[in-house]
Amino acid sequence: MSETIFGQYARYYNLLYKDKDYAAEARYVHELIQRHGQGTGSVLNLGCGTGSHDFELAQLGYGITGVDLSDEMLVAARLRGASLSAGAQSPSFVKGDIRSVRIGRIFETVTALFHVISYQATNDDLAAFFATACAHLQPGGLLIFDCWYGPGVLVDPPAVRVKRLEDDCLGVIRIAEPKMHHELNCVDVNFEVHIRDKASDTFSVLHECHRMRYLFVPEIQLFLKQAGFEPAHCYRWLTFDPPDAASWNIICLARKL
Repeated sequence: MSETIFGQYARYYNLLYKDKDYAAEARYVHELIQRHGQGTGSVLNLGCGTGSHDFELAQLGYGITGVDLSDEMLVAARLRGASLSAGAQSPSFVKGDIRSVRIGRIFETVTALFHVISYQATNDDLAAFFATACAHLQPGGLLIFDCWYGPGVLVDPPAVRVKRLEDDCLGVIRIAEPKMHHELNCVDVNFEVHIRDKASDTFSVLHECHRMRYLFVPEIQLFLKQAGFEPAHCYRWLTFDPPDAASWNIICLARKL
């Protein structure tokens, strides 16, 4: 997705996912690291958005650096960090394209959460992402990422959905209309977003297309091996069970050789 669309998305991102249990997801990632990684340490989170996973992982004792392409997303993340009480561990945030960014540091763990991988819709994008992850990991370091899982998407294809939400400042209606591209293993999720600013009683409409790549385990393993990783495990999201045909979201782990 382009930087411009991510900037629009940032206007209502936190409201849209206010009920998402980032704390539980961070605890799950923490358990994955404890089981398969090198313990609590440094984490590079690629595609950090407004930093919700980053702050939760920081509370669990990790030193977090988040990377995102959107200035608006990063502004929201940094404002949140500035509001923390004195002495609280806060992530640092860097602007960059996760396909090409090089921040000159090595980490024990690299993460990419909330379908960041599935936004890498082409083979070149995927290869570039994995090269970025490898470049920032120490030997034996752990890569953790989730994605849309091909069998689940094909068994239960995406459908039109309408979501309504509001807070004290905004009222939002989001209509999602998917279009499958089977030849590309992609879904175009076309969003029409109606936003009411309550303070000014003004309305705006955004149109966004999020192209999402669904992936299969053999191709994931191939990309990982080509990038210098040893594939380790794939689980159904938030479990330690293997994926099945009902799984829409899986999480994968790999170790840098």
